[in-house]
Amino acid sequence: MPYIKKIRSMVGHEPLIMTSASGALLNHDQYVLLQARADTGDWGFPGGYMEYGESFSDTVKREFKEDAGFEITPVKLLKLQDQDFYTYPNGDQVQPVNAFYLVKLATQKHFNTKPDETVKVQYFDLAKEPPKFFNDQHSEMWQLIKNYVEQL
Repeated sequence: MPYIKKIRSMVGHEPLIMTSASGALLNHDQYVLLQARADTGDWGFPGGYMEYGESFSDTVKREFKEDAGFEITPVKLLKLQDQDFYTYPNGDQVQPVNAFYLVKLATQKHFNTKPDETVKVQYFDLAKEPPKFFNDQHSEMWQLIKNYVEQL
């Protein structure tokens, strides 16, 4: 994340519009994979901020591998989210513009996740109550993928 650290070193905690990409990976039971975040302990969809020169598709592939340990292929853009706001525990303020994808596994191989980003990953049943999410944007993603699965 050298790009974001560089920008933050110049602007401090000032509000920034940041682009990101996240993905929903479903297993054969239509459960969705989530990550327990190392920074807050809350749950969220694997994904993260775009690095300079990346596309949304590149970003979700890189971030999913870092956060969940899986190589994926984006299948369908479910929504471009642009009306969320968040303040991180360190005071950084963002308006994340997030491309939320349905993704599929590109390979069965599992890679190590970044321990400073991910505590664990787990599949969750969309028909049950969701876990405590990192922020409202992730709650919206839960509802989006839940609605998508219900329409199948």
